[in-house]
Amino acid sequence: MLLEGVIEEVRFRNESNGYTVAKLNTSDGPIIIVGNTPFINLEETVKVEGEWIYHPTYGEQLSFTTLEVVVPSTLKGIENYLSSGLIPHIGPKTAKRIVEKFGMDSLEIIQYNPERLKEISGIGDKKLEGIVEAYKEQREVRDIMVFLQQYGITVNYGIKIYKKYGKDTINIIMENPYKLSEDIYGIGFKTADKIAEKMGINKESLYRIEAGLKYVIMEWAGNGHSYVPKEELILNTKELLETEESLVEEGIRNLGLKGSIHIIRDGEDTLIYYTPFHIAENNVSKKLVELSQVKLEELSVDVEKEIKRIEEEETILFAKKQILAIKESLENGLVVITGGPGTGKTTTINAIIKISEDLGLSVILAAPTGRAAKRMTETTGKEAKTIHRLLEYSFMEEESMAFGKDEDNAIEGDLIIIDESSMIDILLMNSLLKAINPGTRVVLVGDIDQLPSVGAGNVLKDIIESGVVKVVRLDEIFRQSEESMIIVNAHKINKGENPILNQKDKDFYFLTRNTTKDILDTVVELCADRLPKFYGVDSVKDIQVLTPMKKGDVGINSLNKYLQSTLNPENDQKSEKDIAGELFRVGDKVMQIKNNYTTEWKIMKNGIEIDTGEGVFNGDFGFIIDIDEEDRTMKVLFDDEKEVEYEFNQLDELKLAYATTVHKSQGSEFPVVIMPITWGPPMLLTRNLLYTAITRAKKLVVLVGEEKYLSMMIKNNRITKRYSALDRKMRSYISIFMEE
Repeated sequence: MLLEGVIEEVRFRNESNGYTVAKLNTSDGPIIIVGNTPFINLEETVKVEGEWIYHPTYGEQLSFTTLEVVVPSTLKGIENYLSSGLIPHIGPKTAKRIVEKFGMDSLEIIQYNPERLKEISGIGDKKLEGIVEAYKEQREVRDIMVFLQQYGITVNYGIKIYKKYGKDTINIIMENPYKLSEDIYGIGFKTADKIAEKMGINKESLYRIEAGLKYVIMEWAGNGHSYVPKEELILNTKELLETEESLVEEGIRNLGLKGSIHIIRDGEDTLIYYTPFHIAENNVSKKLVELSQVKLEELSVDVEKEIKRIEEEETILFAKKQILAIKESLENGLVVITGGPGTGKTTTINAIIKISEDLGLSVILAAPTGRAAKRMTETTGKEAKTIHRLLEYSFMEEESMAFGKDEDNAIEGDLIIIDESSMIDILLMNSLLKAINPGTRVVLVGDIDQLPSVGAGNVLKDIIESGVVKVVRLDEIFRQSEESMIIVNAHKINKGENPILNQKDKDFYFLTRNTTKDILDTVVELCADRLPKFYGVDSVKDIQVLTPMKKGDVGINSLNKYLQSTLNPENDQKSEKDIAGELFRVGDKVMQIKNNYTTEWKIMKNGIEIDTGEGVFNGDFGFIIDIDEEDRTMKVLFDDEKEVEYEFNQLDELKLAYATTVHKSQGSEFPVVIMPITWGPPMLLTRNLLYTAITRAKKLVVLVGEEKYLSMMIKNNRITKRYSALDRKMRSYISIFMEE
C-alpha cells in the first residue's frame, strides 16, 4: 500500500529508535500510521509504503516500512511546511509573505537563490544566514538519517554521528564503518561490525582486523590493564573475529607501524600497549623517581616540637606511625600514606598542612573526584580541587582534552597532597606529574585495600610495591573509631575475619533473607520506610544501595526500577521521559556515567545566575529537576547547586542511581549504605569489593541476604591481576638514576 498525505499529529515518538505513531491526513481521510523513521514533523507531506494491520485497542493502522518526505504540491502545503517551526526565523506570518511573493517556487528560491528572501519584509542578512544554514542542514541530516537507518542505526546515534562527521558522514562510513566504534560514544565494535557486514565489507578486511584488535585492547584497558600479553591478545581477537592467527599477527604489525600500539619484549613475553598507556607509564615511572630522589632544602623547624604543640591545642595524641608520616612528608619529595578507615589519615593530613603553612609553605589539596574533593574540603577546612580542575582542563575542537598546567606551566605550590590516590589511573597520574616540578613536596594518600582505579593501571599499589618511594602504613585504630562497628568490621573483613553483626545500638546490621525476591523487597522497605522512620534519614538523599552486579534480580537495573517506583512514583505533576528503556522522572536520583568536559553548569540563587563553569564527571550524583518535552531538554541539579541542562540525545550519559555498583561508588561517602548479599560470579564477590562498599558508609551499614555469601566474599581474597609494569619500570629507572 502506497499513500501520500500530510502529518497532522504525532501521537507517540520514541527518540531512541525512531518508532512513531502519527495521524496522516490523506485525500481519502485521516489514517493512523506506525513505524520507525529518523524524522517526522507536523505539516510535512510524506509518502508512506506499508501494510494494514489491526491493533486490538487502537484499531486499523498502516504499518509503514518506508517514509519519504515529498515537496508540498500546493501553495497551502508549502505555507504549512514553512510555518511548521522546522526552519528558524520563519513563522506563520513570514511563511505567508514568502508564499505570496514566490508561490510554488518558494522552496526552490530558499535552496538555490536564497538572496531573494531579502525581498521579504523582516528578513535581513543575519536572518537569511540562519534560514539558509538550517534549510541546508535539514536536507543533509535527512539524507544521512535515511542512509544510517538502513543499517539499523537509531535516531539518537544518527544525530551524534552527524555532529561528529557533518556532511562527510556517508563517505566516512562507506570507507570504514569501524571508525564509528572509535569516534562515537556508545557505538562499540560489535555494532560497527554488523553495519560493515550489511555493507558487504570482507570479514578479512584489514580495517576489520585492526578495529577488532583495538576493541580487545580497550576492553582489557576497561578492566584495568595497561597492556595485554601478545598471546592473550591474539587468542581473544581470533575468537572475536573468527579469523586466522596470521591475519591477527599482520594486524598487530600494521598497528605497530602506524604507532597506534607499542610492542615491547619483556624476557620471554611480548607486551602490547595502547600507545598512550605506554607513554604514560614511562613518564610516570621517571617522574616518580625524580620526585622521590630530589634533594630538598632542609626546613628550619623542630617537627617533634610542632607535633606536641598540635597535640596540646587539639587535645589529641598522635600514634608513632602518624608522627613518622608527618616527618617523612616534610623531609621527602614524595611520600605515600596509606591506611584503612579510622587510622587517622585525616588527622595526619591536617597536621602536615598546619606545620607547612606555619612555615610559610603554600599547600595545595586535590582528589580524583568532585565528591572526594568536597569531602577533603570539609575535613581540612581548606579548599580542595579535583585533579582535573587543578590542572585547568579544557576541551579541544578535536574532542580531546588538554590541561592548562603541564611541564611548561607547572602547578605553583610547595606541598601538594592528593587524597583517594588509589582511584588515579595511569593517564591521569601522567597528566598530574607532568605539572609538578621536582622540589615540590608530594604526598599521596589512599587506602591500598580498596578497589583499584576504574581506568587502566594499578598506580598506587605499583608505587608502594616498587620499593622506591617512602611509604608509611597507618595501622592503629583510634579509640573513638573503635566505637563504630563499621570501622571495626572493615578491618576485620580486611584481615579475612567475619564481622560482628547486629550489636544493639550500633551501626552495622545483617538482615537474613533467603530469596532474591525477599532481598529486593527488604531493600525497598528499608529505603522507603524503616530507616527514615528509625534514623530520620532521607530515603533518596541519605541512603545509597550498593551492589556488585548490574544484572539479575538484585542488580542495579532491577533495584533502580523498583526503588524508583516506590520512592518517586508516577504522578501527573511530574514529567517523565523514556530513553532506550530507561525511564527518567522529575525527582529521580541519577548518576553521570561518562566524563563530559564541555557540559556547562550554572549556579542560581533567587533566580539570578551567580556562577558558571564546565564539566560533569563519571560518578557525579544529581537529581532531575525538570523535563521539557517541547525544548527536548532535561535539567539535573548536581552537588545541591549546579544546574546542568541535557538535550534528550545526551541522556545516555545518565543512569538512575538509587542503586549503583560498588565500583561506581569509589571516592564517595554516604550516610547510609545498604548492600544485598547473595550469589554472584566469584570475580565480583570479593573481599576488597565488600571492604570498599562498607567503607563508603558514614553512619550505618545494613547488609541484606544470606550469611554464607558474606563468608564467601570474606574468604575470596581474589584480587584480579592487573597487567601493569609501573613498579618494574620504577626499579629500572632508580638504578639508572643512581648511576648518574
